[in-house]
Amino acid sequence: MRFIICTLIVLIFSSCGQDKRPILGSTDFQRKINAEFKDATTSPLKDKDRKNFSSLEFFEVDSSYTVKAKLERTQDSEWFKMKTTTSRLTEERIYGILAFELKGKLFQLNVYQGKDLMAEEEFKDYLFLPFLDDSNGEETYGGGRYMDLRIPEGDSINLDFNMAYNPYCVYNEKFSCPLVPRENYLATKIYAGVKMFKKK
Repeated sequence: MRFIICTLIVLIFSSCGQDKRPILGSTDFQRKINAEFKDATTSPLKDKDRKNFSSLEFFEVDSSYTVKAKLERTQDSEWFKMKTTTSRLTEERIYGILAFELKGKLFQLNVYQGKDLMAEEEFKDYLFLPFLDDSNGEETYGGGRYMDLRIPEGDSINLDFNMAYNPYCVYNEKFSCPLVPRENYLATKIYAGVKMFKKK
């Protein structure tokens, strides 16, 4: 009888261990986003896509896609309605212009601040950086990708394109995602960050 009980205990703990698969990813960013996508309470994935989810597809981490950008703040910029993938509009303003060099070429992007998020303590210094590039529609999502930034104390900010991610509406159409403004197009291929999502 004791042998049977011990065997059952071993089987129970073995099955629990199988469910606790390690979080995949070669960086903290990759492991964090994979953990979020695996968790039913935070995942944007549909149930059928999350069932066998183990990891998003990422480009190999490339330090050449980590650059320092000069931030030119746009004082008193006007609020405007940013379009989304649904009828919802978000109220944004251009917080500043980021100028940087990437692989020997000069680029600039507008970085945005959301009126609603500013009111939340956790996001009062949050900046939104959506961008398009020549990998869109091939290796990456056709509508572009996003990066999350924080307001720096000085006039420079680090951009790590290895942390570029897809809008949630890529995974589930129930989400309303801001459309990337055309002026935030980079005339190059950004082979960094999250790749296009391939549904099983």
